[in-house]
Amino acid sequence: MKASQFLISTLKEAPADAEVASHKLMMRAGMIKKLGAGIYTYMPMGLRVIRKVEAIVREEMNRAGAVECTMPVVQPAELWQETGRFDKMGPELLRIKDRHDRDFVIQPTSEEVVTDIARQEIKSYKQLPKNLYQIQTKFRDERRPRFGLMRGREFIMKDAYSFDRDQDSAKASYQVMAGAYRKIFDRFGLRYRAVAADSGAIGGDLSEEFQVIAATGEDAIVYCPTSDYAANMEKAEALAPVAPRGAAQAAMEKIATPGKSTCADVAALLNVPLQTTVKSLVLATDTLDEKGNVTKTQVWLLLLRGDHDMNEVKVGKLPGLADFRFATVPEIEAHFGCKPGYLGPINLKLPVNIVADRDVAVMADWICGANEEDFHIRGVNWGRDLPEPALVADLRNVVAGDASPDGKGVLAIERGIEVGHVFYLGTKYSKAMNATFLGENGKPQFMEMGCYGIGITRLPAAAIEQNHDDKGIIWPDALAPFTVVLCPISPDRFADVKAAADTLYAELLAAGVDVMLDDRNERPGAMFADWELIGVPHRVTIGDRALKEGVVEYQHRRDTEATKVPVSEVANMLLSRLKA
Repeated sequence: MKASQFLISTLKEAPADAEVASHKLMMRAGMIKKLGAGIYTYMPMGLRVIRKVEAIVREEMNRAGAVECTMPVVQPAELWQETGRFDKMGPELLRIKDRHDRDFVIQPTSEEVVTDIARQEIKSYKQLPKNLYQIQTKFRDERRPRFGLMRGREFIMKDAYSFDRDQDSAKASYQVMAGAYRKIFDRFGLRYRAVAADSGAIGGDLSEEFQVIAATGEDAIVYCPTSDYAANMEKAEALAPVAPRGAAQAAMEKIATPGKSTCADVAALLNVPLQTTVKSLVLATDTLDEKGNVTKTQVWLLLLRGDHDMNEVKVGKLPGLADFRFATVPEIEAHFGCKPGYLGPINLKLPVNIVADRDVAVMADWICGANEEDFHIRGVNWGRDLPEPALVADLRNVVAGDASPDGKGVLAIERGIEVGHVFYLGTKYSKAMNATFLGENGKPQFMEMGCYGIGITRLPAAAIEQNHDDKGIIWPDALAPFTVVLCPISPDRFADVKAAADTLYAELLAAGVDVMLDDRNERPGAMFADWELIGVPHRVTIGDRALKEGVVEYQHRRDTEATKVPVSEVANMLLSRLKA
């Protein structure tokens, strides 16, 4: 491609609403243009990157035995009503009506449609396994779209769905996809981690997220530097302390803590470590009748160490807490006789279910609220001052330095951007939509399913968050809109420069290199600034003075200085570097 034929529209400054590096740089490099909140036009330069992502994904999915199809963006509501998601999903699901007043949705995902295909097309166990995938536009009506393509409303995803005869076959299909994903992300040339993820209501361990490592990532990735252990924050287990509970040393004492309603404030007031305090979190669960009316409410008190945070996913998996909510102030005052900020497990007005975190269960002489405004209690001990907790569980987020669950070191935490997820679905959708096949015994069986997604348009943004500097983007070769850019200096004035540039351009094109020839006769400074901003990884500068020495100048986007290369060797040098 020649620059004079292409649409290059770089900006010196990013729009005011661009917050993160990827959003700013994609806008400045002319890769995307905002059409509406969370809705972007993919400009030619950006579309080339997206097509590179799609090509790698498509090649590896096909190699893994998946079969491509395309499912509609607009889907009839009837399918979503079969699974209950039409009513259960919130306003993120964009619902529309046609001229006949029939309900439709703009798809954020396609489990219903692909399950409908399977129940119509797959009749016998002999047709299994099958894996159907698509690369398609999706829409999620985010309340607060932000960060450009990182959290847009309209986006492109690759979603795949496997169908199997039994759990063992489904697990095998899952492993094939997990392996294919590793090959895909290896080819992208990005630093990433595959981390164990929570499986939600499905249960089990077959769920992994693929996270691109970036300081600006919204997700916390937990890993062990000395082993292969990696999980997201929701999944990572906080092991019980190895050391036994210490003996009680202090007498229980009520102390005044005026205006100190947080553990941190109390610890500072008393000049004690935050780890000696216990925070009280009050939850509630409701029992409903057939009409959805509340017939009974149970209040729960969760106790965590003052420096720890509750993990809502872990809590939601505890017996009786699947549908918990945070208690209201009137509920708290009725059970504790006090407003939030001074709560604790001693001197309750009404009984509550107490659950202690593993760390709290082995604490001695701890500090908690006195259930009286402006007062706390110190020197509290299990067994002496209150009964042993009825339930002890892992309630918290892990922190750096915790023991790794695999016993091979301690945990570290880094930030990541989720760009892929593989997940075992089981029969959740096949049962809801009666998707069966005839097994070897001649009886109907529900298909076992898995789903596998990659954020096609999110991935370039994640790549930029990991690969940029103050000049602009630094693309890995596999994702760059152009792999090589040729920058002739004043070709309109120097015939030898134009001739050398045209010759090298033709040679690289013939070798299959994705090369851009900048024939715009721009000043060198402006030309270099454009390509540094756009992030093309390999640049060859062709100037009259250098040609007289028989050389051109090569510079990788990460290099601080250019290297002189003989004109006769530059093509082979580039080809060699691109194959490495």
